[in-house]
Amino acid sequence: QVQLVESGGGLVQSGGSLRLSCAASSGSIRRINTWAWYRQAPGKQRELVADITSDGSPYYVDNVKGRFTISRDNDKNTVYLEMSSLKPEDTAVYHCKADLWTFTGRYLELWGQGTLVTVSS
Repeated sequence: QVQLVESGGGLVQSGGSLRLSCAASSGSIRRINTWAWYRQAPGKQRELVADITSDGSPYYVDNVKGRFTISRDNDKNTVYLEMSSLKPEDTAVYHCKADLWTFTGRYLELWGQGTLVTVSS
C-alpha cells in the first residue's frame, strides 16, 4: 500500500525558513507524475501552494513566488518544499499530494497526513 509520509513542519519566527519533505513509502510505484503541496489555514479552504511535474517544471501561486521552492528526487520518490521569508499568513497545515502509477496499472491520487507550520510574528 502506497503512503505519503511528511516531515519538517514546526514553529518558526517571521522571516525564518523551514523545509518540508514528503516521501512515498512503497516499492510498487512505477511513476509519480505530479507532486504538489497544498495548505489549509484555520477557517479557510485548502489551497494549492506549488506543484512540480515529472519533467521538473514548477508552478507557484503568486503569494509564495520568490519565497518557496519545490523540488523532487525521483530516485527517492520524495518531494520537498523549501520555505523562506516566512510570514504569519503562511501558518497552515501543509499537505503533499502525489499523482502516480503503480506497477499493477493503478492510477492513484494520494494525500499526506499533513504537517503543521506555524509562523510567529
